[in-house]
Amino acid sequence: MAIFLLLLLIRLMNFQAAAQSAAFCDNVKAIAATLPNKTSSSPVHFATATFGQAPDVVYALALCRGDITDDSTCASYIANTFGRFQNATQPGQQCFTGASFYAECILVYSANDILAAPLNTVGEYDDGVPPFERWNIKNVTGDVSLIAGLIHELLVQTVEKAASSTPRRFATGVVDSNTTFPKVYSLAQCTPDLSAGDCRACLNRLLGMINSTMALRMGGQLGVIRCYFRYDATQFYQGQPMLSLGLPSPPAPSPTERKTGRMSKIWVIPIVLVPIVAAAFMCIFLYARRLKKQRKGKVPRLQGSGRHQDSEGEEQLVWQGKNSEFSLFDFEQLLEATNNFSEENKLGQGGFGAVYKGKLLDGLDIAVKRLAAHSGQGFTEFKNEVQLIAKLQHSNLVRLLGCCSQEEEKILVYEYLPNKSLDFFIFDEKRRALLDWSNIIAIVEGIAHGLLYLHKHSRLRVIHRDLKPSNILLDNEMNPKISDFGLAKISTSNNNEGNTTRRVVGTYGYMAPEYASEGIFSVKSDVFSFGVIVFEILSGIRNSGSKQCGDFINILGHAWQLWEEGRWFDVVDATLLTKSNLVKMMRHINIALLCVQENASDRPTMAEVISMLNSDSMILVEPMQPAYFNVRVGNEEPTTATDSCSINDMTISVMVGR
Repeated sequence: MAIFLLLLLIRLMNFQAAAQSAAFCDNVKAIAATLPNKTSSSPVHFATATFGQAPDVVYALALCRGDITDDSTCASYIANTFGRFQNATQPGQQCFTGASFYAECILVYSANDILAAPLNTVGEYDDGVPPFERWNIKNVTGDVSLIAGLIHELLVQTVEKAASSTPRRFATGVVDSNTTFPKVYSLAQCTPDLSAGDCRACLNRLLGMINSTMALRMGGQLGVIRCYFRYDATQFYQGQPMLSLGLPSPPAPSPTERKTGRMSKIWVIPIVLVPIVAAAFMCIFLYARRLKKQRKGKVPRLQGSGRHQDSEGEEQLVWQGKNSEFSLFDFEQLLEATNNFSEENKLGQGGFGAVYKGKLLDGLDIAVKRLAAHSGQGFTEFKNEVQLIAKLQHSNLVRLLGCCSQEEEKILVYEYLPNKSLDFFIFDEKRRALLDWSNIIAIVEGIAHGLLYLHKHSRLRVIHRDLKPSNILLDNEMNPKISDFGLAKISTSNNNEGNTTRRVVGTYGYMAPEYASEGIFSVKSDVFSFGVIVFEILSGIRNSGSKQCGDFINILGHAWQLWEEGRWFDVVDATLLTKSNLVKMMRHINIALLCVQENASDRPTMAEVISMLNSDSMILVEPMQPAYFNVRVGNEEPTTATDSCSINDMTISVMVGR
């Protein structure tokens, strides 16, 4: 396989004019003289600079790759890149704005203020210049679906590690596909001045741009000013990878080795038999001690990261392994934590079961969901499903800490989020006043990123199918976390995954029309629910609630009517309307209308939704008439209910193995 080389790319950006003045060129030279040392002397090898006066002012940004730890090496990379820009300009010509994305550093300078525009933190110039990208011309070979899935999972985990790492916002990784396909190495990095959330949003936006063709390439790179990632079949960075996926399979023994092995086993049996018997007695003794400790309230760790191959060759999660953060709780321990599941500790009740607040002996607050007795699953089914769900980890998903399964009791233990659910805020006039426009944007984008992870980036493809404000919880900083995902088979035992004829359950008002009427579901079902939630967040009005919306009994028809009349702002809660927010609000209304289109094929994917939310320069499609538009006051149609739709807490997600 040819080594994939990502060569230096000098992109000549036409921001304001094809070429700049002589004064601008002098200012570039002045920055070139100081920025390399300024960057290398920074602890994170990152620096910005501004030099000169308008209209010839120069704005510049430089960042050395995270594995370049030597100061002088970093400085030389930046200086050499400036030199290549100067060499690209012929004598007597004026200089251009430039950007360089290549192996060891990023360098961008411009006559536009690339440092101030908030949109640039998620990856676009003011004039909509597309991200830099470069792909290997060769495609993967062999088990394409396995390899592409492993590469995608590697990138997802590398992005998450980079976003959460401080202070450099940098991570590397490697994956071994257990096949003849070589190891794949990855790297992700953001400028260190980004927050973890902004870094994650920037990188996930790039991940969302990878289509099915790009996903099969043997290497590639996508980048913008503030973030980039790269993967390749050769190690292109220094040092050991910071994370790794997969393990190499041992070579198959030869016929001679197999014969020798069989003969050896005959002699081994008497040698190992006695130690095995002794070990068995020891295991029984240790197990008895473990049960005794559990009864005293100690939390044994569920060792759930191991894998094995079943008889059909499918990978299955098993109960054994090491280094899992998932816990197996004792029922008596949860009784004590919740004060015997007292009414005072009860947080809510739904068709799935009751939820209680609890506190462990170490002081950790937890949310305990006690499944109703009619959940109908055995221990093995419950264990396998919970371990699959525990693999779903994202900052916008509620984290499952552990479970308990003793006799008839099946209990899930989640992280406790003190600010309750989204409906607690948006549908209450006083509490709604606590949300400003920045909170609204963060909540909408956070929900979108959580859904994108479930639909595309997680190991399982999860269709939530009951997305609503009461299933979106808020942490201390009002960041949204989707809850009740991926537990369909726990709540309904007799349904098969992917069977569109299964009983339709959920919450009317948030159901896509094709699901409510025909039982057909897809990721576009969740997109519809997302659009409804955006309308509810902006308006403070429940869809299909008891409050009449103009001539309609749902907010969708009312919003469409106002959009057609050019009065879209009447949908928005008056407390949010300010002159500075109008353009953003109009885009959110437009996006929400696209999400609630009648036909699923007309709705965008969550990756497309995130791109539209993050880019003010992207031209949006004009929406068509939404679903349920004809459900007007006095029109007795059975597809929409007029009662509050927060009663039904049944979880009906669908998990599909990738």
